[in-house]
Amino acid sequence: MKIASVLTLSIAVVGAALLMPAAPANSQSQIDNAIPADMAPRFAGKAGTVCGKVGKARFAENSEGTPTFLYMGGNFPRHTFTARIPGDARAKFKPAPEELEGKDVCVIGNIERDQSRAEIVVSSPSNLKLATIR
Repeated sequence: MKIASVLTLSIAVVGAALLMPAAPANSQSQIDNAIPADMAPRFAGKAGTVCGKVGKARFAENSEGTPTFLYMGGNFPRHTFTARIPGDARAKFKPAPEELEGKDVCVIGNIERDQSRAEIVVSSPSNLKLATIR
């Protein structure tokens, strides 16, 4: 696919997402209006659904709060989006979140700025969905 076509498709997806009314938290409509992971930093400060392939998943068991990170929107460490699962919420996820590496997922929540990247803190499995990305 040509770069211009990919850029046009990305702009169309984001434009459609901005024009669509807010959908209930777990509806299919929300996933259909998802923000591509590489565009997530542009939506910092807003609630939304960010979708993409998990390029790398890491359980930081020796870090404060023992978080699990799902890196999306490019190859780690140059990714643009992170889904962070706090250590105290990790037991709620079956199978373990790092098994999502290489899979397409959608993350639902408040998009926050984390350095030059975007991040959603995921405390419930209902805010993390396997996705079929077209």
